[in-house]
Amino acid sequence: MAGISSLGVGSGVLNADLVDQLVAAERKPTDTRLSRETQKTEALLSAYGKLRSAVTELRLPMRQLSAPDNLKAFSASSSNEDIAVSVDGTKASRGTYSVNVTSLAQAQALASNAVFADRDATSVGQGTLTLSVGDKTTNITIDSNNDTLQGLANAINESESGVSAGVIDTGSGFQLVLSADETGTANAVSISVSGDSGGTDTDNQGLSRFAFNAGMDAGAGLTETIAATDAVMEINGVAVTRSTNNFENVIDGLTFDIQATGTSTIKVEQDFGAVADRVQGFVDKFNALQSTIDSLAGFNAEAGVGSLLTGDSTVRGIQNQLRQILTRVVPGLENANVRSLADVGITTNFETGGLEFDRAKFEEQLKAYPDDVTALFAEQGRTTDGQVEFVRSGLSTEPGTYDIAITQAATQGSLTGNAALVANATTPLTISGANDEFTLQVNGETSVSLTLTQGDYTSPQAFVDEIQSQLNSSNALNAADVSVQVGLDADGKLTFTSSKYGSESNVSVTSAEDGAAYGLAVAAGAAGNDVAGTIGGRTAEGDGQVLFLGSGNGGASGLQVRVLGDQTGSRGSITFVEGVGERTVDLVSNFVGSGGAIESRTESLNRDLEQIQESRARLEERITSYRERLVAQFSAADSLISQLNSTRDYVTQQLAALAPQNNRNNN
Repeated sequence: MAGISSLGVGSGVLNADLVDQLVAAERKPTDTRLSRETQKTEALLSAYGKLRSAVTELRLPMRQLSAPDNLKAFSASSSNEDIAVSVDGTKASRGTYSVNVTSLAQAQALASNAVFADRDATSVGQGTLTLSVGDKTTNITIDSNNDTLQGLANAINESESGVSAGVIDTGSGFQLVLSADETGTANAVSISVSGDSGGTDTDNQGLSRFAFNAGMDAGAGLTETIAATDAVMEINGVAVTRSTNNFENVIDGLTFDIQATGTSTIKVEQDFGAVADRVQGFVDKFNALQSTIDSLAGFNAEAGVGSLLTGDSTVRGIQNQLRQILTRVVPGLENANVRSLADVGITTNFETGGLEFDRAKFEEQLKAYPDDVTALFAEQGRTTDGQVEFVRSGLSTEPGTYDIAITQAATQGSLTGNAALVANATTPLTISGANDEFTLQVNGETSVSLTLTQGDYTSPQAFVDEIQSQLNSSNALNAADVSVQVGLDADGKLTFTSSKYGSESNVSVTSAEDGAAYGLAVAAGAAGNDVAGTIGGRTAEGDGQVLFLGSGNGGASGLQVRVLGDQTGSRGSITFVEGVGERTVDLVSNFVGSGGAIESRTESLNRDLEQIQESRARLEERITSYRERLVAQFSAADSLISQLNSTRDYVTQQLAALAPQNNRNNN
């Protein structure tokens, strides 16, 4: 008997369509459940994503308000638009200043007196040009490869000497023009020549036609077409000089950009509106968060229908913790004039859960009680000793009051000369080329080389003033943001004191060109001391004038204070206040950060999705096995039915064959 080649051939009933229908019926309940779970989980993930975004948006405005300087905004105005002023609100203070600009800074410009017939063919002479600009000296070689006016200009431009060069076609020939890259007398240009192939180095022949110094005769070498000048500005009658037209650090927080000479009145006033704008930004972001929560977790009492996150513990936790911070009296401000957000016009609308902001009340309170309003939002350390300053707190610093005691005051590194300085009208101190140079090492990392003005000094103070002037104009010290103070001790010896405090502070003499005349020789100075003491009864570490506690030191852990003066013993106490802004920033970071409530819930939902996918995979395996089992069972049944059908047909045929014979026998 032939086998069945296709399901259902034997029975006509147990076919592939029936298998598909039975498999679909088996799959549907589980598939529907998994699809429903997937949809719900993805919806929850989307909801938590929206919640996370809204919570995160709250962090920026509160971070701004948590910085004390942002609550002391200032604005500056100038009565003369050519004397522009910008303000750093974190450093400025109120004031009115009368400004008179008498001179603008200019870059020096030079032009060759010699006129050349061709810029690319006429020889200018070969040798070495030495360009000196400020403290920088650059040697430029002119040879057969660049012995033309244009070649000379290109060589200067490529040397990065601080000078730019060009060639001008005057109509009757070509001239070289030079200009200093930077303005100011400190960037004036001096040019000397050596190895001049066209004559001596100073005869105004060959390459020496491009020599220049301030004492040269008119018509020789280069001509100064624009003199280098400094910008000079008088502020309330005090003259201030800069090498550029930009004046920084003249007055804390103010920068002047001058375009022309003239006078101006500068007014610096506290900008209460700018601070109120920052507070309004926080209120707007909080209300946006509340609206997001309402849409995700609200409940319609009339319809009796909740939202996706209605009753969610994570949402309730966020709301409750934020409410506690925003409605509480800030610890440490219990006896202050401003104790809570309600005192500055920020109140809760209990119908909507949002915040309302009385801007006028806020500005009034900020003007009346600036320190209390600052402490309300930002972290603040209130010290009882005027020479102890709060620097910062740590992540684990707790609000509270902590005593401060000093066992060692911070000191500055210094150096004292080895002999008294003698200088008077009868016996002046003579500085010449033999003793005008010495080098200091400041704080172990900054080398300062000084070249004193040669001449006779008839008083020790005149000599001290000369050294101080040299130190004040040192580019190396200015770049390192340090200074050195020069003076005389009781014995008349020179003293050098670093502006830095602590064990890294020091001043040493590393070279002295016959400094015996004024009592200097190569010598190491005395290093300063770091402050030492306790905070809250815990032994603290010192770094210069900063005293700080590391982690694991109780509630004061991470607290840092700057201790001025040289008094030891008790230095009063510091009360640390953690304002609403700082506390909210920490809370938001905890919500959205690793291990936070939202992050944990999101990770849990992602794991649920992974489990659903695993369940789908298991469902597919089970359905595949079920289909194979059905096909096997149907095939077996179909084969049996086919055999029965074949037997039936055979019997039927046999019976049909016997029927005529029976009929004949009957006849």
